[in-house]
Amino acid sequence: MPCLPPEPFRWQASYVESEIAPCLLVAAPSLACPFFNHTVVLLVDHREDGSLGFVVNKPADLELGALFEQIGIEVEERARSKASVMLGGPVSPETGWVVFDPTHGEHPEEGVLSLHPGLGVSANLEVLEDIARGAGPEHYLMTLGYAGWGPGQLDDEIREGSWIAVDLDPKLVFGIPIEERWTAALATLGIDPAHVAAASPADA
Repeated sequence: MPCLPPEPFRWQASYVESEIAPCLLVAAPSLACPFFNHTVVLLVDHREDGSLGFVVNKPADLELGALFEQIGIEVEERARSKASVMLGGPVSPETGWVVFDPTHGEHPEEGVLSLHPGLGVSANLEVLEDIARGAGPEHYLMTLGYAGWGPGQLDDEIREGSWIAVDLDPKLVFGIPIEERWTAALATLGIDPAHVAAASPADA
């Protein structure tokens, strides 16, 4: 599993606005893509010209302290111990984003995309600085890179059964252990992964 790309880490300086309600995309048990196998993606933008999201259950082989060192931020030990760093997707792994609960803790208003009363996304460096000093959001995770789809690509993959859309729920992102998020997301629809796998086209 990759840690950091060869080039220096670069904090993404912008964010994506969405014109539609966000959701969680859950990889179907039959999805064989190595990177996206058993993943849950926070879909933040879905339009005719493409889609963008962040994987929220694929841990990076990277400690928060090393990440902060890359961008020149000193981090307190209490903040270091509670953070999760995720591989948000295979696109632009040198960029970083924070997925967090904006209802608790300090955070700047500028550059924060609100997805849900308990869920937001930001690339504002001030969010990281608040986290580093232990005054930031109570619930958060950091992502390296993002998942991107071209025009119509995600729609095709959903029609093919590669992804299942689930209503957005902050508990699935922050309230469930990382290794259980995929199963828990499917369970919200009453789906048993083993049953879906058995009925997949590949097994027909």
